[in-house]
Amino acid sequence: MSDRIGSIFGFLNGTIVTIESGYKVFPHPQPDKIFKRLSDAKWFLALRWCDDFSTPAGIINNTGELSFFNQIVLEMGEENFIPQKYRLEIFTHCLPLKPNETITYDLVVEGKNTLEIRALEIDPRYGKVALVRQLDR
Repeated sequence: MSDRIGSIFGFLNGTIVTIESGYKVFPHPQPDKIFKRLSDAKWFLALRWCDDFSTPAGIINNTGELSFFNQIVLEMGEENFIPQKYRLEIFTHCLPLKPNETITYDLVVEGKNTLEIRALEIDPRYGKVALVRQLDR
C-alpha cells in the first residue's frame, strides 16, 4: 500500500497530512500513527491544544458538556473552571463564529474569569464545539 501525500494543512498548531491510507498528524508521539478519519485527526489535535496550556482549558460540546479538559481543570475541578449552568450559554457564543474565530467572555462567578471561546468544527456530523481557555488566573 502506498502512502502518497495528498494534501497538507495546519490545524490548531499542528499539521494534518492526507495519505492514501488515512491521515497523519504532526507532532504526534507515535509518528507512524494513521487516523482513518479526518475527524479523529482533528480531535487528537484539539485535545493536544487543551493540554498545551498552563491555564485551564477544555472543550464544550453542543449539549453544554465539557467533553474534554486539561490536567489543570482536573486538579481544580470542572465546576471551578466553568460551572455546569454556564456551559451551554458559553457554547452558544461560538455558534455565530466562523471556524477558528475567537471571542472573549467574562464569566463572573466568585470573581471574574476572562475566557477565550474558539469555534471549531471537528466532525460535521456533530456541528461545532467550543474550545475554551481561561485567559487570566
